Amino acid sequence: MPKSSAVDRKTIYQKILTRLLDMPEFAIEELQVTSQSEHPVVTQRIIQQLVEEGSLQQLPGADPFRCRYRWQSDARDLNIQNWVCSNVVGTQITAAPVSDRPRERLMERGPSSLRLSELLAILIRSGRPGESALQAGEKIAGRLADRLEQLPDLGHSELKEISRAITEPAFCQIMAGIELGRRVNSALEQVFGNRIRITSPTVAVRYCQERFARLAREVKQEEFHMVSLDTKNQPIASHQITVGTLRNSLVHPREVFRAAIRDAANCILVVHNHPSGDATPSDQDIAVTERLEAAAEIVGIPLVDHVIVAGAKATSIQEWRANKGW
Repeated sequence: MPKSSAVDRKTIYQKILTRLLDMPEFAIEELQVTSQSEHPVVTQRIIQQLVEEGSLQQLPGADPFRCRYRWQSDARDLNIQNWVCSNVVGTQITAAPVSDRPRERLMERGPSSLRLSELLAILIRSGRPGESALQAGEKIAGRLADRLEQLPDLGHSELKEISRAITEPAFCQIMAGIELGRRVNSALEQVFGNRIRITSPTVAVRYCQERFARLAREVKQEEFHMVSLDTKNQPIASHQITVGTLRNSLVHPREVFRAAIRDAANCILVVHNHPSGDATPSDQDIAVTERLEAAAEIVGIPLVDHVIVAGAKATSIQEWRANKGW
């Protein structure tokens, strides 16, 4: 079937389903002869979906190539428009508003703004009748919940049990995305983790400009990250803490130091971006820094600096306060 708009697809599906409902019992070849169907593949797809739902019964026969189908007693009251919308058109991501489509959201706001289900939907790419790629992503994200680390160990059959949209290509794309992320993370750790020691505001700024270059240049909203450091002030790992306008109520010390404690950090560095391109600290930036410093004294994990990245610029709040005589 040639590529067509959602409206055209909807018309085709409605037309085929109307023909099917006119016959209490039929074989596919009879249907094609009587209706001169121009869309045999779509017809078979609809029939298979109706069989899976229990609306159609496949009758036993000696010839598997001439299967006959019979409507269940109450199935012929099916609402054609609702069925088509829920099983065909409504499950296509392209039928959703542009602002709700994962790829468009990624291009507009950056990958870090997407939910896990949306990232998975991009890798899955296309769904199946009755289930879009986004719905498949939501199923997997919901099933794994706080066990995301188990995703790389799941096989194709295990993921397909969660969603029938996980075809072999979709499975390969998910696994390739995971492996690419591993290799990028390994490369970053090798470049930054083994060589850089955060011993001064100058080094902290240089590290953040290199490590968080994408955050500084591409992300359209503020993000707050924490970098845990070991006893040599070398980076252990980085964690995204929040996404959204920086404020005390959003950046809670509990979330910052929970990740630091989990990493067995000796001290921490925090960084956030200014999408405006101006790296000057705001009053709110200073307030957040002071609140984290107070919490750091209690927890016993010092905050070495708070760096703001904005385009090609970056500011160390520690250095900025020293220059101001604070």
